[in-house]
Amino acid sequence: MMLTPFHLAVQVRDLAEARRFYGELLGCPEGRSSDTWVDFNLYGHQFVCHLNPALGEKGIDDHRNPVDGHGVPVPHFGVVLEMADWEALVDRLTAAGVRFEIEPYIRFRGEPGEQATMFFRDPSGNAIEFKAFRDIAGQLFAT
Repeated sequence: MMLTPFHLAVQVRDLAEARRFYGELLGCPEGRSSDTWVDFNLYGHQFVCHLNPALGEKGIDDHRNPVDGHGVPVPHFGVVLEMADWEALVDRLTAAGVRFEIEPYIRFRGEPGEQATMFFRDPSGNAIEFKAFRDIAGQLFAT
């Protein structure tokens, strides 16, 4: 499956905090930056954090939609990983004390779209979902 990189820009309340979260915790290499934004390589995709100090402590609000018995935060973004990489990320986030919005689990068990998923937030409140399939090419868009 040949994919082209996507570009996503989100607002954050503090760039140093974003650098610690995305750069150090998630391991995303940093690219270009200025005083008001910073680029990260998010698994081969261009992810940009733009400074919005008005977010303050509260951060981003969201809406929730029911999916598989959970209130999934919307909007959210993330990356589809190989299962071993997803499991390693779960371990890293757990060891770092990240609070999960939706704990890591297998969604749609036994169905065509069976997937491992987890939701958590960055310090500014942006909702993130990382998921994995045993067979990404065969399951990602299975109905």
